[in-house]
Amino acid sequence: MPVAAIDVGTNTVLLLVAGAGGRGAVTLAERAEITRLGRGVDATGRLDPAAIAETVRVLAAYAAEARRLGATAIDCVATSAARDASNWDQFFEAARVEAGLTPRVISGDEEARLVWASAWRDFGASAGSAGLAVLDVGGGSTEFTFGDRPSPLGRRSLQVGAVRLTERHVAADPIDASTLATLRSAARAALQPLAGMGGGGRGGGRLVGVAGTVTTLAAVEQALPVYDGERVHGSSLARAQIEGLIERLAALPLAERARLPGMEPKRADVIVAGAVVVAEAMALTGFGTLTVSDRGVRWGLVYELLAASTGAGAGEH
Repeated sequence: MPVAAIDVGTNTVLLLVAGAGGRGAVTLAERAEITRLGRGVDATGRLDPAAIAETVRVLAAYAAEARRLGATAIDCVATSAARDASNWDQFFEAARVEAGLTPRVISGDEEARLVWASAWRDFGASAGSAGLAVLDVGGGSTEFTFGDRPSPLGRRSLQVGAVRLTERHVAADPIDASTLATLRSAARAALQPLAGMGGGGRGGGRLVGVAGTVTTLAAVEQALPVYDGERVHGSSLARAQIEGLIERLAALPLAERARLPGMEPKRADVIVAGAVVVAEAMALTGFGTLTVSDRGVRWGLVYELLAASTGAGAGEH
């Protein structure tokens, strides 16, 4: 029977409904909507009521679709914004009443573990003995995981992301050289614990980039008129290409940036900060190229739900 996973991030809410098939999961529905639940949380420590309402509206639609498709289990998880907000309970209660869901907050380490489970299935075998590293740049946090087997050897979760960095440092439009330098410095300082991790500096291993910043950069680099997961997933971005995109995107006024082929308009204001996080993380870990994945937490959750459904029955979470 199908299962569903909903990932409520700082910027985006994602849905995956899938059933078991062969050695993996068969996708029945995938959805993504930017509601920016975490807007303002970095400064206020609280979720904005309008952001809660918009996110819950999307959750209700997602839950209804999952149930129509016959999902026997729906797991809804919330990440950085909910971890940081003092009034997360207001969001959870609204989700329970209006969507019939009970979200649960997962730690940064758990977030990294779920992303790893997804990336390892897709790219672990091709990484070889040098191993795999996974970079997940979200709106409020960044997770980095590495290893050479289905369970990671190490992981770090850091409080830096595309929305957080933008809200702290970006006011100019377009983004001027001084602001860009500040973004780079702030990202580098926050990511410093990653220095030398993952094996990139030794010339081995494969880096996989996950989440909306990386997939958007890939879509813009390919100038896709409509997002195409099959063309994005598994594609590559060199660090030099990402640096070129940073300079190009920063130089454009926001309105022009939002109209670029491949750009999700609601992500245009935070994409430069997100790209800086990616570039600085690659520099610190020594990777010159990353493989793009348009999968993440929701896929890791679905694999676990499908495994659980083959045993004793799985209820709706």
